[in-house]
Amino acid sequence: MSEIELYNVGFSTCSQRVRFVLGEKGVTYVDKRLRLELGEHISPEYLAINPNGLVPSLVHDDAVITDSSVINEYLDEVFPLPRFVPEHPVERAHMRAWVQYLDEVMTPSIRYPSFQNFFGGALRAMSDDQRQQFASRLPLRKYFALEVGAEGFAKQKLDGAMERINQTLNRMEHALARTVWLANDRLTLADIAVMPSIVRLEDLGMSSLWSDLPKVSDWYKRLQATRGFQIAYSAGSRLGEFAN
Repeated sequence: MSEIELYNVGFSTCSQRVRFVLGEKGVTYVDKRLRLELGEHISPEYLAINPNGLVPSLVHDDAVITDSSVINEYLDEVFPLPRFVPEHPVERAHMRAWVQYLDEVMTPSIRYPSFQNFFGGALRAMSDDQRQQFASRLPLRKYFALEVGAEGFAKQKLDGAMERINQTLNRMEHALARTVWLANDRLTLADIAVMPSIVRLEDLGMSSLWSDLPKVSDWYKRLQATRGFQIAYSAGSRLGEFAN
C-alpha cells in the first residue's frame, strides 16, 4: 500500500474527523503531529503543503488533499470499505447537505466557546499591536483572531455562536427521530462531521446542552463505541489531556 501522511493536531476538531475515518477503515498512515504553539502550521515548510495554514492535510503518493470534508470524501473513494458516503444519489445529497450545514454553522460556531474558555488566553494577553502582528501571519483566520479582545469575544458573538450550536443540536434530534444515524440508517460522513463539535462541548463542560435530547444522547453513546472514535481520540486529543 502506498504511504499516506496526515498532518494534523491532536485536539483539532477537523483533524479528529479524518483520524476517525482512517481508523474505521483500518488505513495505516504516518501521523504527522504539528505543534500550534510553535507556529508549525504557519511555517514555510507547512505552508508549502497547505497555503491555508490549517490542519489537517493528507499527502497520498505525493498528492496533497486539504480540508477535512474533502479529505474524507477522497478517503471514501480510495478506500471504499466501510463506506461512509451513500451510494444512492438522493441519500448522498442528503448527507452532503448535512456536511455543508455543519461546515457553515456548527464547526465555526464551536470556535467561539473553545477560544473563550480554553485556547484564547494568549490572544487576550496581547496588546492590540501584538494581536494585529500575530493575526497578520494567519492566511485564513486573521479576522477571527482580531475579534478577541482583553476580555475575549464580545457577548453578541458568543450568544450568536451558542444560538447556532443549539439550533444544530435540535436539528440533530429531529433527524435522529427519522433515521438511525444523522442522514441515513448507516453511519455517514455527516455523523463524522459533527462528532468533534459534540466532543468539544463535552470537554468544555457543556454536555447539558443535549441532556434533554435523548436521540442525540443515544447517538453519541453509539458513536463512542466505534473503533474510529477510539483512534480519533487517542492520547493527547482531548482538552483535559492538553491542559495537563
